[in-house]
Amino acid sequence: MQGEDPFDQGAGSILRQPKAVWATAGASVVAFMGIGLVDPILPSIAKGLEATPSQVSLLFTSYFLITAVAMLVTGFVSSRLGGRRTLLAGLALVVVFAALSGTSTSVGELVGFRAGWGLGNALFVSTSLAVIVGAAAGGSAAAILLYESALGLGMACGPLLGALLGDASWRYPFFGTAALMAIGFLCITAFLKEQPRPARKTSLLDPIRALGHGGLASVAASAFFYNYAFFTILAFTPFVLDMTPYRAGAVFFAWGLLLAVFSVLVAPRLQERFGSLKVLGASLLLLAVDLLVLGYGDHTAAIVCTIVSGAFIGMNNTVYTELALGVSDAPRPVASAGYNFVRWFAAAAAPYLAPKIEEWSDIHVPFVVAAVAAVAGALVVWARRSALTHEAEALGPKHAAEDGGAAFAD
Repeated sequence: MQGEDPFDQGAGSILRQPKAVWATAGASVVAFMGIGLVDPILPSIAKGLEATPSQVSLLFTSYFLITAVAMLVTGFVSSRLGGRRTLLAGLALVVVFAALSGTSTSVGELVGFRAGWGLGNALFVSTSLAVIVGAAAGGSAAAILLYESALGLGMACGPLLGALLGDASWRYPFFGTAALMAIGFLCITAFLKEQPRPARKTSLLDPIRALGHGGLASVAASAFFYNYAFFTILAFTPFVLDMTPYRAGAVFFAWGLLLAVFSVLVAPRLQERFGSLKVLGASLLLLAVDLLVLGYGDHTAAIVCTIVSGAFIGMNNTVYTELALGVSDAPRPVASAGYNFVRWFAAAAAPYLAPKIEEWSDIHVPFVVAAVAAVAGALVVWARRSALTHEAEALGPKHAAEDGGAAFAD
């Protein structure tokens, strides 16, 4: 990205892209919205389906467990079907399973439908960056910024959409997502042409083999602990806040805005000044402090700390992505798939374990565990700094262009 101005009004401007790029970016916004969509309506779902918080949190667990496993499959599929067909297959699955989620009569059904949704989302999101970069006019800078902006906008707007539609019924956000993704399906069908397939087909075991690289394994291990902290906030905090869907949606909308701003604008500047590892270590420790205050503070402090955590999460996401894409000598799509395979297991575990830990102890302890996980992530970075320093100093956002779209890391 160095040397390129994505806001230049020339052919490569972020504002002057082909319809195919805008169609894919628009669908990406909706795909990322699906992650935080259920946040403000978790208490409503629990009440409507007569379920406990730990049962409802399985909506995240099933979603991300399937996403983790699917990371071994997405490269295999896209290298054989091509980007366009993989995107459409993912979108079709999301449309079907999001709509079915809205018809659920039990928490078990809803958890199962969210698993199918996770598979569709993994296929779509893991391919969308490669498609956007391949179809974009001009260099990669504008395309990558557009993708990252779509990610941040989706993470911010997901809770807001969930709140607006969920205030009437917890079922409506699922139907709304299905409708929006159906529109995305039609737009990509109309505007996106098939792109050349990779010269080399990816095998199912390639991502696992890539984890044999010490640097990549270290990044994945650190990100595993970080993701546990991240998704404790995302999945457990709505029960702690105990707010109406509108108020909870507003809190997580502000959280998502900070995530987007710090991911796209702040993190790169801090990396340039202090270096990637220092930024990552400091951000993880600050996230741990934020979690402790969130867990032991009053209601107002919990709201403020939930919002502020978006800043640390945004910075961490950016640095982890760049480290994962540059630390290994494996092809970037393969390295990214292996990295995500490890870290998404924590995203699956945290939503289930946090309410269980509360049941076994009290409401403060899940945040203590999450804070310890964030510190553990920082310790892995510190302990492995010699293996990561050279790669971290050499990294830049340009690496994301070669990711092949497998990142789904922010």
